[in-house]
Amino acid sequence: MFDQPVSSAPTGADVAAAKLAAAGCKRAFGVPGGEVLALIEGLRAAGIAFHLTKHENAAGFMAEGGWHADCEGSGHAAPGLLVATVGPGVANAVNVVANAMQDRVPMLFLTGCVDAWEAHSYTHQVFDHQAMLRPVVKASFRAEAGSVGVVVEKALAIAAAGQPGPVHVDLPISALEGAAIGDDLAALTERLPPAPALGAPAGEALTAARALLSGAERPLVIAGVDAVNEGAGEAVARFCRQLGAPLVTSYKGKGLLDEADPLALGGAGLSPKADTALAPLLAAADLILLAGYDPIEMRKGWRRPWPTATPVIEIAPVLRDHGMHTAPRVSFQTALPGTLDALADNLPSKARWSDSAPTHIRAKLRETFSPEPDWGPARAFHTLRDVLPPETVATADSGAHRILLSQIWRCPSPRGLLQSSALCTMGCAVPLAMGHALARPDVPAVAFVGDAGLEMGLGELATARDLKLPVLIVTLVDESLALIEMKQRAGQRPNVGVDFPGSNFPAIAEAMGGVGVWIDDETSLRAEAAKATGRETFTLLAVRIGRRAYDGKF
Repeated sequence: MFDQPVSSAPTGADVAAAKLAAAGCKRAFGVPGGEVLALIEGLRAAGIAFHLTKHENAAGFMAEGGWHADCEGSGHAAPGLLVATVGPGVANAVNVVANAMQDRVPMLFLTGCVDAWEAHSYTHQVFDHQAMLRPVVKASFRAEAGSVGVVVEKALAIAAAGQPGPVHVDLPISALEGAAIGDDLAALTERLPPAPALGAPAGEALTAARALLSGAERPLVIAGVDAVNEGAGEAVARFCRQLGAPLVTSYKGKGLLDEADPLALGGAGLSPKADTALAPLLAAADLILLAGYDPIEMRKGWRRPWPTATPVIEIAPVLRDHGMHTAPRVSFQTALPGTLDALADNLPSKARWSDSAPTHIRAKLRETFSPEPDWGPARAFHTLRDVLPPETVATADSGAHRILLSQIWRCPSPRGLLQSSALCTMGCAVPLAMGHALARPDVPAVAFVGDAGLEMGLGELATARDLKLPVLIVTLVDESLALIEMKQRAGQRPNVGVDFPGSNFPAIAEAMGGVGVWIDDETSLRAEAAKATGRETFTLLAVRIGRRAYDGKF
């Protein structure tokens, strides 16, 4: 069924690729199969580079890493592209697609499929892609000949609208390989319309919100992923400084205000120690402003985290229906930067937080997450933040190390620490860093990953080698699923299924074409991290910390 005649006329694959290129897509990632060969060729002809990975899950995270890199500066970029073939290729990608949905990442998942008429009798590798994916995507389409262009246009628009997310497009072989017809031929030359923008605040809601702000003596701002996706960092920083309002962010919101700023209290939502330190501030605030804050990142400790009577102003791109906290007094579904500026415009100057509570809590947080006196994960993280350039983009895999790192790693700007914050999936850090490094080779990238998480995707070290990506990979070696083991002990359960023998990671790195080094102290970590910045291949630093190294740390 793959012996289709070659034609010089535009095909459906050409139409799809032309639309994607017109939208600004630059890179696609995946593992080819016979059903998507025409699409991959169409992408190449349209100037969209296709990058082979060892697994579709990693391909999706590389696409996300590249999207984050493309967003730097403007705050906006074309969706990432993930390509998979029929059957197992689609199934392999479900995790990263679900992650894009929960972590608000715009992505087009382009899958090959057999034609409907053929699927009635040809069942090899065939199942209903759309039925499986619909729960974890914003929308799923099946294109047909003549509709490829309009379907891709719809997918691009939906992926970027409101809260971004993944959109699935199933592409039958005949639609890709056959000559473009009808609407597709017209769509080939049409330009995509600009995306609609959120409106501006006005009317009674704006008046009511400004009155609340004028009377507030202890305002607090909580910001999250939507503020990052709207490129609202400067507006958030300006607003906080004008009002003297401290800022708490989700982990994805780190850097919306330079974390060296006295008003920045860092990320929250996962560390009990951090949340305990912040609780008095939430209780004392007489106004809370939610700036693009999506509680999907937060653990159950952030259910009803402030008193019911505290007035809340919320700015979000979509209606919030999570039920995590009480309904806001005033709500805006408007553009965050313009709304913040309108709220703060000519507000009367007054003293705020006269008891200096934010300053004391900031100092307490710094002390809580200070380095160990000798050696351990906190000292390793502090050391690397000190050694690596300020503009370094870090990525973090899920696990105990991520919670501690997210309290220590200071971000001067948004997207300085990339991670899976809502789905909290393992296996994301290395491909995220690789995708970012591919898109922005001028920006250093470091991936923090536990030893189990690294073993989950060891094959992508070969991808880093093949693409000559000089990423620094720091694996915390404790031979345990530390976070789960801690929960196991806390529940007085026996040790089952969480500890494992160690691997020789430096030897693996060398075998995969990189440089690998064991690290057991701060001196060697400083020296080897400095060496890594000048290499043309990846460096893997296997940092031995020992089991139960995270006890009491977060």
